[in-house]
Amino acid sequence: MRALIHCLLYFSFSCCIFGQSDEPNFLFVLADDCTYLDLEVYGGQAKTPNLNKLASEGMTFNRCYEAASMCSPTRHNLYTGIYPIHSGSYPNHTFANPGAKSIVHHLKTAGYRVALLGKTHIEPKSVFPFEYLEGMEYGYDDNQKTPEGSAVIRNPNLKRFIEECTESGTPFCVFAASYDPHGPYTRGESSVYNPSELSLPPNIFDTPNHRENYSKYLAECTFFDSQVGECLSYLREFEVENSTLVLVATEQGSSFPFGKWNNYETSVHSGLIARWPGKIAAGSQSDAIVEYGDVVPTLVEAAGARLVSEIDGKSFLDILTGKATNHKTYAYASQTFSGVNGNKEPYGMRTIVNRNYRYIRNLKPSVPITYSQTGGFTPKLKPESSGWRGEIVRMAQSGDQSAKDYINKMVYRPAEELYDINADPFCLDNLIDREELSGVKNELSLGLDRWMGDQGDLGWETELNGSERTKKTSKLWRDIREAEALR
Repeated sequence: MRALIHCLLYFSFSCCIFGQSDEPNFLFVLADDCTYLDLEVYGGQAKTPNLNKLASEGMTFNRCYEAASMCSPTRHNLYTGIYPIHSGSYPNHTFANPGAKSIVHHLKTAGYRVALLGKTHIEPKSVFPFEYLEGMEYGYDDNQKTPEGSAVIRNPNLKRFIEECTESGTPFCVFAASYDPHGPYTRGESSVYNPSELSLPPNIFDTPNHRENYSKYLAECTFFDSQVGECLSYLREFEVENSTLVLVATEQGSSFPFGKWNNYETSVHSGLIARWPGKIAAGSQSDAIVEYGDVVPTLVEAAGARLVSEIDGKSFLDILTGKATNHKTYAYASQTFSGVNGNKEPYGMRTIVNRNYRYIRNLKPSVPITYSQTGGFTPKLKPESSGWRGEIVRMAQSGDQSAKDYINKMVYRPAEELYDINADPFCLDNLIDREELSGVKNELSLGLDRWMGDQGDLGWETELNGSERTKKTSKLWRDIREAEALR
């Protein structure tokens, strides 16, 4: 007995000396504009050796969703656990309501250091008081390429952060937000992906330009995979791999047509892989419906902490640890075009999904959707347009009916859409007029109404108010910035 007590005392003393911590660490790696179906780990063409290995060691989620299909609202939702319209961050390039709380507030009370590395796209700082680390932004323009002979980004700031936390015995939570595979596609080895040999997804019109860009995009997906590998290497280096819950997510769909800026499966359905040795079963999969807004309460519960304010999200810790298989009946999302590059007038979408069907409501079907994707198509076809838009326009003007139909589908949407997401994951066949599915339509429509009501979403009125919240036009934004500068 005396020997056992001696061992226990030595172990406790060693933990203090070598900086061990009982609380788990958290590492969340986020891609930028990556359609999950394009990744090898989800059956796609982009090679992802690091994600494949991570999935073999943890859990792959098949039904993870975002609340928006744009960078800024998505990240506000991820870090606060609050739906974008509820938090006020629903237009792109905008901000959360002052007084809202983020993951930083919730975990700091439990003694965590909480850092954000890479892309931000969130405001104001009072809501998101992360330790902001520089990194992961290497080469974010047309002129910078991947370092020769190097597939990863050597990031001393992330490494130093983990080292400091490990040495001091401080639990950490770090979000490593990549800029890849966001366009322009300049990183990675596109020579690996021969454009002529690729299979374009069925919602991307087959043009030479699209094939060339898709090849470069897949290369950046693989480049992102190498960033994941680098982040994981630091956990191994400082021997905190077994005490760290790792989550890797793909964000909204790519910027190819019918990806981001829409409400389809390829818009708001995200890949998600989680690993936590000893807690998550290796090689497991989950069909539970989870949302980005559920990440905050999940991490807080895993840390043994408490939320310091009410949020919309719900912890899925029991899904991770195998104590449950079901989480939510529905997931929701919205799309607001105010603040999107090239937008000329308001346009809004709302959507709800269950295990089998996605219902979409377009708030202003009588007007065209105007933004960067449709710039060559409205108010009239522009044959002088460059790139894939010009290619499709010229085909349409030469009489190609498929090109005409594709342009029309991009610019004009019906009032309602309904898709069988298991049989039709690219949402190509609108079933809204199928009489036998009227019950499904009514169920989802009513469910969407309830959610909008809970969020204070007034539909078209909310869309009209959205433009007032963008950085360029909002006096409230300027007031927030001035108030923070005076602190």
